[in-house]
Formats: sequence, C-alpha cells, structure tokens
Amino acid sequence: MIHAWSSYEKYAWGKDELQPRTKDGTDSFGGLGATMVDSLDTLYIMGLDEQFQKAREWVASSLDFDKDYDASMFETTIRVVGGLLSAYDLSGDKMFLEKAKDIADRLLPAWNTPTGIPYNIINLRNGNAHNPSWAAGGDSILADSGTEQLEFIALSQRTGDPKYQQKVEKVITELNKNFPADGLLPIYINPDNANPSYSTTTFGAMGDSFYEYLLKVWVQGNKTSAVKPYRDMWEKSMKGLLSLVKKSTPSSFTYICEKNGNNLIDKMDELACFAPGMLALGASGYGPDEEKKFLSLAGELAWTCYNFYQSTPTKLAGENYFFTAGQDMSVGTSWNILRPETVESLFYLWRLTGNKTYQEWGWNIFQAFEKNSRVESGYVGLKDVNTGAKDNKMQSFFLAETLKYLYLLFSPSSVISLDEWVFNTEAHPLKIVARNDPRKPTIALRQRKFGHQINV
Repeated sequence: MIHAWSSYEKYAWGKDELQPRTKDGTDSFGGLGATMVDSLDTLYIMGLDEQFQKAREWVASSLDFDKDYDASMFETTIRVVGGLLSAYDLSGDKMFLEKAKDIADRLLPAWNTPTGIPYNIINLRNGNAHNPSWAAGGDSILADSGTEQLEFIALSQRTGDPKYQQKVEKVITELNKNFPADGLLPIYINPDNANPSYSTTTFGAMGDSFYEYLLKVWVQGNKTSAVKPYRDMWEKSMKGLLSLVKKSTPSSFTYICEKNGNNLIDKMDELACFAPGMLALGASGYGPDEEKKFLSLAGELAWTCYNFYQSTPTKLAGENYFFTAGQDMSVGTSWNILRPETVESLFYLWRLTGNKTYQEWGWNIFQAFEKNSRVESGYVGLKDVNTGAKDNKMQSFFLAETLKYLYLLFSPSSVISLDEWVFNTEAHPLKIVARNDPRKPTIALRQRKFGHQINV
C-alpha cells in the first residue's frame, strides 16, 4: 500500500487515477479525486496516519463536486459517497459527512423517474439525468440501479434526513412487486414501468452487486424485522443462483452460468467471484442444513476462482472464463485490471471458517500481483494474463479493495469486525446500525488505531 500510495502522491496527487508507466494522472471520473477518496479508509485502517491526514486536508480544501460532468451514479456512489462515509465512520470527522451529503444531493435527481428506478448517468452541476446510450432501449442497468442502498441508508442514519433512504428503498420496493420466484432479474430494467427487458441474467458484470446489496442491507440493519424483506428477496435469489450452478469436466470446478432466456451460457466473470464471500456471509441466516450447504458451495466456488488465477502463465486471472466439456476452463477476455473479487471472497471465507488455506491462496495471488503488476511507480494491470503485457493504469479500487482485503486477510478478526461493520461493494466499511434504533450511531474509534504495518 505504501508503494501504491506514495506513487500516487508523487505523480498523480488529486487526480482520479495514476498512470504508473507514464508517471502522470488521469481524471477518469471527472476529477472527483477517486483514488484519494477510495483510499481514505484503507490508510486509516492500516494506521498510515500522516498519509491519511494529508489526504484529509486535500478532501477538505480541494475536493469540489460542482462540475459540468456526466457522472456514473453507481461509480460515484460506491467510490465517493461510500469512501467519505467510511472515513467518517472510522474517524468521526464531520467534514467527511458534509462532503458525502454534498455529492449525494447532486446525485438525487437521478431517481426522479416514473417508477423511482434511477437513471444511471447524471450531470453533477445541472442534475440532468439519462441512461447510457449503449444500454438497451434507454433502460437502466440492474446493478447500477440497485447498488446505492447501503450508502444512502447510512447517509440518512448519519444525517437524520430520511430523503436519501426513501429514494433508494423505493427502488427495491418497486422491484419486489413482481420479483420472480427464482429471484433472478435480467441486467436491463425499464425505468418508466419497472419491467425487466429481455437480456442476460448474470452474477457477473451489470448484475452482481444488486444481489450483494439485498443481503448487506439486511446485515447493515442488524438483521432486524425492518430489513427482513431484503433477506427474503436475497434467499429467493440464492434459489435462482443454485439453478445456474454447474460443474466442469474433467476437474469438477463448480461455476455459476449466465442465462439468456432459458439458455444457460457456460461463462463466468471474475466479477462473479464476489459470490463465494456473499454466500459465506449470508449462510449463517439459514438453518443448520442450509447453512452447511451454502458454506460448502462458497468453498467450491472460491476454489474455482482461485484457479482462474492459477491456470494462467502469470497466475493472475483474466476478466472472464468459458467452460467446455472435457476441457474445464479457458480464459475469454484476457486482461487483468487488478480486480479484488477473489481476494474479497477469500477474506470472508477465512474470517467465517478460520481455514488458513484461504490465507495461503490470498498470499499466492498477492505474490502474483507483486511479480507482474508492481512497477517502479505503482501497480498496473495486464493487457493479457497469458503474455504479461502491462497496461498503464492503477485502478482506484486496487487501493480501496484489493489491498484492503489482502491486509485484512492477514489481520486479527477484531480489525473491522464483521459483527460491527458491513462493506459496501467498493470495500468501504460502514458501521452496522439497527434499523429500528432511533439513535444515531455512536462511533468511538479514535482512541484505538487498527494499524500494525504490513508492507503491502
């Protein structure tokens, strides 16, 4: 983390992302300081106090959201709102909360649609919202529309203003009206009538975090009756997930298919490797038999995801994999952009089972990043995991997620305890607050620092 952060500090300070090979920065998110905000909680948790304070000063004095920029409502929520709220929950510094409120207020008009299902792109200055031109028929994307609940509910809890929570909960209420028995929705939803469009069903890109947040809102609300409907929807979706599970031949790798209409497609994104961690986190809400079944499935899927890494010459995973009878798996799209999903699942499985095998797998993945992605001025992705050809970007989520989950994989379970915190989909921990608890969260963490420095 020190290598990644000091490189960002030296060559791209204040920019959204570092380009390590050209030693400069790029504003891939409209100049919202994405890496800065994404890294705040990682710096805090690792006890990197000086770096945290310097980043805090930049946020206080230089982070300005008044930009004529068409932002992704989803990316801005998970990275910027989530990152600021997490920094607030950890440090108690109200400045972060004020900044989170500022950006959230600029995002709110995105939900002004006939159904309340949001448009996915919004101009931060004038509030004009629309859907991406490439989305089917002007539809909203499932993950982009259903992955703001944790952040906006937390914002309402911390500020006492219910408007944020109301906007995001209406989305789920709307989708639950005609929620299918198998709990699976296609990736495109019409924001005018809430009807799903004929499109792919997947736990990978554009579907993934919708299912993750059904579970995590239940966790965030301390599993009380007020959030039980989220758990019920999630359990339906897990029945659907089971219908997509197949095993490869000859090695019996368990994988999650995608679905088009009634046809299963033998393809799995690395993004879907969040699922083992989600299943492990949700297993304890079932009775003993179901809990055991889902934990076992989580372990099998994690083994597959680990082999996404192990099966390439660089020992880094490609973006997606195809499964062919008799030939197990083969890389489809062959880049690696420093994604965190597999190490995220290893973190959950280690925390929830205590099995050190998951630490060993995580260490091997870390070593592969060190060998292939570490360069003189940061970390880069690979254009091709077969050849090792490098790209020129240090994704902000590498610091927010990949390095944080690796650090926590080797930290005591008391560091960001899963009994007290829930991670958003960008790995920003938010304090768990019972939903029917009228009090604001009391967060007294300042006196004890987590950090015991591990040089990752």
